[in-house]
Amino acid sequence: MTATLLRRPGLGRLRTDRAPLHRICLAFVVLVVLAAVLAPWIAPQDPNAVDLGDALAGPSGEHLLGVDASGRDTLTRLLTGARTSLLGPLGVVAFSTLAGVTVGVTAAWRGGWLDSVLSRSAELVFAFPGLLLAILIVSVYGEGLLAPVLALAVAYLPYVSRLTRSLVLAERARPYVEAYQVQGHSGLQICLRHVLPGIAPVVLAQATVNFGYALIDLAGLSFLGLGVPALTPDWGRMVFDGQSAVQHGYPLSAVLPCLAIVLTVVAFNVVGERWADQVSRRDR
Repeated sequence: MTATLLRRPGLGRLRTDRAPLHRICLAFVVLVVLAAVLAPWIAPQDPNAVDLGDALAGPSGEHLLGVDASGRDTLTRLLTGARTSLLGPLGVVAFSTLAGVTVGVTAAWRGGWLDSVLSRSAELVFAFPGLLLAILIVSVYGEGLLAPVLALAVAYLPYVSRLTRSLVLAERARPYVEAYQVQGHSGLQICLRHVLPGIAPVVLAQATVNFGYALIDLAGLSFLGLGVPALTPDWGRMVFDGQSAVQHGYPLSAVLPCLAIVLTVVAFNVVGERWADQVSRRDR
């Protein structure tokens, strides 16, 4: 099995041959997830508490990372915003992976005209930019998290379905599949009990990489004002809200969420690439 992940045009492969880098990134991913889960209990203040008299104040004992232009605590909004910033990509990855695996397995196993139809449909989705589709849907249904998540899930589905199809075709050519067929096992039984567990590590690695891409897309939509509502803490929205502060020489409220987005995306990509490398070495 070849663990070749599908990536966006222009985005190359990260070098993941160093174990310490992988451990650091994995630890960072765990830290971000824990911060998102525990945010209601560890956030020092109300994320929407406005204090205009303290606007753009720098780091202090009360506000460890300072406050934004509305006087809201930056650390609190970073922690609380992690929940929204991770929940959206999780929805994109969950839906696109489930649907993509179903489409890929069906196309590879059934073959014939069904394979052709599903493959051509995936190519059509590839031709339409996912971010543009999300913007179109949000402009019709209004701001919120559900519309862009569904739109991006549809856009990411072909990445998973194409990878799954190639993996299932390779697995189907192996002798054990024919042996199970001779024994009277149905195609569904062989797929569920043997083929899917065999390709699961590579699909999981692809889902991890897709998570980082989805985080960027959803943060971009929030920055454009097309994502979560204005009062909802979100890293992309924080960057948008912090633009005026940067112009006045107070960059922390915008730079910190930018840094959180970049580091989180890089960490998820490194972890996903590392898992794919491990699968490749295992199957050689």
